[in-house]
Amino acid sequence: MLLNCHTYYSFCYGTFSVEQLLNEVQNKGYDRFVLTDINNTSACLDTIRLAKQKGMHPIAGIDFRNDAQQQYIGIARNNEGFRELNEHLSEHLHNGHHFDSIAPGFNHAYIVYPQAVYKGWKLKDHEFIGISPRDLVNLSFLPARHQPGKLVVLHTVSFAGKLQFNAHRLLRAIDTNNLLSKLPVEQQAKGHEIMLPRGELYDTYKTCPHIIANTERLLNDCGINFEYGKLKSKNLKQYSTTGNDMELLESECRKGLAYRYPNPSQDVLVRLEKELQVIGQLGFASYFLINWDIVNYARHKNYYYVGRGSGANSILAYLLRITDVDPIELDLYFERFINIYRNNAPDFDMDFSWTDRDDITDYIFTRFGRQRTALLGAYNTFQHDAVIRELGKVFGLPPGEIDRLQVVVKGDDVDDLGKLVLRYSKVIRNFPSHLSIHSSGIIISEEPISYYSATNMPPKGYPTTQFSMLEAEDIGLYKFDILSQRGLGKIKDSLDIIRENRGVEIDIHKVAEFKQDEEIKKLLRVGNTIGCFYVESPAMRMLLAKLKADDYLRLVAASSIIRPGVSKSGMMREYIIRFRNVALRDKAREQLPELYELLEETYGVMVYQEDVIKIAHLFAGLSLAKADYLRRGMSWKFKQRNEFDQVREEFFSNCLAKGYNEKLVTDIWNQIESFANFAFSKGHSASYAVESYQALFLKAYYPLEYMVATLNNGGGFYRKELYIHEARMNGAEIRPPCLNNSDALCRIKG
Repeated sequence: MLLNCHTYYSFCYGTFSVEQLLNEVQNKGYDRFVLTDINNTSACLDTIRLAKQKGMHPIAGIDFRNDAQQQYIGIARNNEGFRELNEHLSEHLHNGHHFDSIAPGFNHAYIVYPQAVYKGWKLKDHEFIGISPRDLVNLSFLPARHQPGKLVVLHTVSFAGKLQFNAHRLLRAIDTNNLLSKLPVEQQAKGHEIMLPRGELYDTYKTCPHIIANTERLLNDCGINFEYGKLKSKNLKQYSTTGNDMELLESECRKGLAYRYPNPSQDVLVRLEKELQVIGQLGFASYFLINWDIVNYARHKNYYYVGRGSGANSILAYLLRITDVDPIELDLYFERFINIYRNNAPDFDMDFSWTDRDDITDYIFTRFGRQRTALLGAYNTFQHDAVIRELGKVFGLPPGEIDRLQVVVKGDDVDDLGKLVLRYSKVIRNFPSHLSIHSSGIIISEEPISYYSATNMPPKGYPTTQFSMLEAEDIGLYKFDILSQRGLGKIKDSLDIIRENRGVEIDIHKVAEFKQDEEIKKLLRVGNTIGCFYVESPAMRMLLAKLKADDYLRLVAASSIIRPGVSKSGMMREYIIRFRNVALRDKAREQLPELYELLEETYGVMVYQEDVIKIAHLFAGLSLAKADYLRRGMSWKFKQRNEFDQVREEFFSNCLAKGYNEKLVTDIWNQIESFANFAFSKGHSASYAVESYQALFLKAYYPLEYMVATLNNGGGFYRKELYIHEARMNGAEIRPPCLNNSDALCRIKG
């Protein structure tokens, strides 16, 4: 009987979260309902997933409106119907057109017109008229009375009670940029859009049993189902035209052996076979090949790039030249990237120069087609300062008073309007306010994107999903992260400037040689790294000098321990002390030999995400699947899903059962928690270290050309004056702009 339910993804209109709506539906006695957010499908995938877990029968739909004026409601009979509705909505969102008063024909979706907009036209088989409880009194006088077989219950649900209704009105005022006192009636819902108990709603329509029967028939004819999880991958399933992705993947990896390992050891060959087997078993061959396709295009265009993240743990990624990190050299284990116990999909982060990223994005959309390719969406939410500012404007408060409310503390003298602002700021806080774009995510689907979501068309010019990376991962659409950074622009431009000024060609990918270079080691030992990616901040230069970090492993460790999570927990300080004092290392080994043995490379100190997984699995005896909860908890995007809480009790009970002191276990757990939001995987740190080595090589041997490229790419951590000073310190003669000889950018002669 619920054909028109809104969540707060009806932006600045609805007030239910997905969980709250499901609880309300269940508590009021319903098991079927239609989710129809206004011109939006953001909540659909999450609602279907959670509702099925509760034994409920959700139905997907869309409330099509021009501004706040309802035109008609689309209800998907099945997955194909959902696709039809999404395509209809996408067309209008992309072009900015209003919806006509009469819906187009759908083959797999029903249309319900609110009684107020129906003017007596002939209805098609899939079209109905919605009769609200308030329409029943006048039904005998309405044009709809002549079509009793087309009448259905239409009771709209947007909020839970008066508090949420007031919040709704405030949201409408924010959305329309009005004072609350000036908010037009047609821009807001009526106060009766509250869910009625099932029995009460049936009693309301008991004099019109045909309306109840029509509604139940419609609901019983509708259903939607998605398979969730990484093993139900929805990405492009087949990359190669030959039909065998695994053959192509293995062939290209074996070609890469000659470039990466001219004389491959047995360890390399065993690792290669192991990874191929796992990837074939989990069906991720096309994912690797698509990334390989992207980097092939980048090399063809002479674009410099860095593959980073946990993908650097894969030898296949190294052989396909997606990454430049040798996982054998660093003992990076593949299971951190992909393993059969992981519940989520793999994820490569690909960094390109800020000047090249747009072309890479365009290539992906052209290569794989706009029907199945989309940017990943994100939600902007109302946060503390913003929501107080918006509510203050709605109530007409002066700017000074709004500023004061943003920093108010309990006990401060606040007038009645101020109290209202603070009260409703707590209600509205964390509501999504509008759709945005994920910073880097692109998805390439086997089915058209419209099978899962309508799409927006932001100024960037590429269709963008109405769901976020969390829903994408839940449904099995794993993303391709295409990022940009100016550090790569500096390296790329340096190579061009060196070629022009010196006539020298440099293979910047010969990182193995750079690691042994004495000139680079000299720069690292004293922290003379200004201008070099990730190692030029004052804190990093100080850390390098303290560690006298002139080798690859220490630079990789430094790239991770400088992160706030590690340094805040005291592990950075402990790492430095143990590095410098052998006696303290020995003492740490004696105190807890099992833990020290697991972390011997970093002197018994947790530095990387992998260290946490090792401790959880090998020290605390958690399964790899449970250890993976911790890995997920170390990412900010999962911090609301309480991954840490799910394994905390088992972590403690296992450790105590092994006879470890409770205080020691607590200390170790606190260190693990401090990693949340900030920890790097070892492969990620290694990827950053590779780029640092490349920048250091250019600075060591071509400092002037490198500083010119740095200035032309917007500088770095410091103001541009410092890079000019750095060039002068390396012997440069700095000239002012010259009308006859200067270019728009800095240049070098001699």
